[in-house]
Amino acid sequence: MTVEKKIFVKTYGCQMNVYDSERMVSAMKPSGYVETKSAEDADLILLNTCHIREKAAEKIYSELGRMKSLKANKPDLKIGVAGCVAQAEGKEIMVRQPAVDLVVGPQSYHRLPTMMKTVNKGKRALDTEFPEEDKFDHLPKDLTKRSSPSAFLTVQEGCDKFCAFCVVPYTRGVEVSRSPEKIIDEANSLVDRGVVEINLLGQNVNAYSQNGFGVKFNLSKLIWKLSEIDGLKRIRFTTSHPNDMTEDLIEAHGSCSKLMPYLHLPVQSGSDSILKKMNRKHTADDYRKIIEKFRKVRPDLLLSGDFIVGFPGETDKDFLETLQLVKDIKYGQSYSFKYSSRPGTPAANREEVCESLKKDRLAELQLLLSKQQMDIQKSMIGKEVKVLFEKPGRLNNQMGGKSEYLHAVHVIGSSLKKGDIKSVKIINTEANSLGGVLI
Repeated sequence: MTVEKKIFVKTYGCQMNVYDSERMVSAMKPSGYVETKSAEDADLILLNTCHIREKAAEKIYSELGRMKSLKANKPDLKIGVAGCVAQAEGKEIMVRQPAVDLVVGPQSYHRLPTMMKTVNKGKRALDTEFPEEDKFDHLPKDLTKRSSPSAFLTVQEGCDKFCAFCVVPYTRGVEVSRSPEKIIDEANSLVDRGVVEINLLGQNVNAYSQNGFGVKFNLSKLIWKLSEIDGLKRIRFTTSHPNDMTEDLIEAHGSCSKLMPYLHLPVQSGSDSILKKMNRKHTADDYRKIIEKFRKVRPDLLLSGDFIVGFPGETDKDFLETLQLVKDIKYGQSYSFKYSSRPGTPAANREEVCESLKKDRLAELQLLLSKQQMDIQKSMIGKEVKVLFEKPGRLNNQMGGKSEYLHAVHVIGSSLKKGDIKSVKIINTEANSLGGVLI
């Protein structure tokens, strides 16, 4: 009789890492592993890492230091590091932290079962190659019932844009798109297991390009193909790049009923000078024109964006141009950060803006973005939205979910259950959520 073993995965960073963590758990199931939510109970701990944030590697080393005590109390415990920090640091992780048994990059985690066989023989395992085979071909199908009615589905990985601040091309590799047939197959499997909303993922998801079903697919065509699936109610995608935005994808937001009125389109800066230094290959006005087209076909579109302040060379004038773009566009959600250098990127050795100035600029930008977010949330009061309910709220008989616009919405209703999509009238707003009543 096979003894059941437990795997604990701690996920850092983006939605793609969330998706990858789920697939890592699936990859280990045939080896007798079941997921646990407690590191203390685990036989295998995996840290699925992200390299985007400042001092990402050092934070992982600190976490590994804390986990040494778990291994001291449980000598058979195995510890692994996966994801983008694993790709960037490679063997250095094992040198600096002897408690680590395996290191695996984001393109190689389908090899986890084989690596664990090596580890169980008392050896350490390292795989940070960019393999020729498609990892998705080697991952087992997950047939278990989904705990959430919403799911991520990776359709594209890697990036060829080489923005001066970004490590993704070096940790995730070049842009690669999955076949439409495999994506549709996985989407059907998700729907069969209770999913009604799918969020298509990619480092540059709108760069999706692949042959399938006898024709050439881009993201728009893929969305329309997915919309044919009975039982799939909602489609979203993230993260897109302005340079890959096509006219048919814009049009789909006005004509595809299953494609939600939400768009995350990073711009990073409103200054053409800084955009050039970032190697973004678009201007601020290019970005404005794209948004104008979207709002023409879908006036109620909620827009989300990414911003970096204090990029090397950023002047007061450059920063004011970013503020002006934000005022022009009006964002319902946003992600904003101070620039921090990443070793190996083109901008890493450039003279930086002083830290206090970066801090002040970020505070001013976030104040504006927060006001815009709150203004848009207040404008929702009195309106009717369709909410996909996902989980119980904090109050008795309360359920929480997401509107078409990705707003978090809470409703009191004892009859509500996960997976329901109900009409809701918005009656109030909080910092990052809306309250409503069933219609």
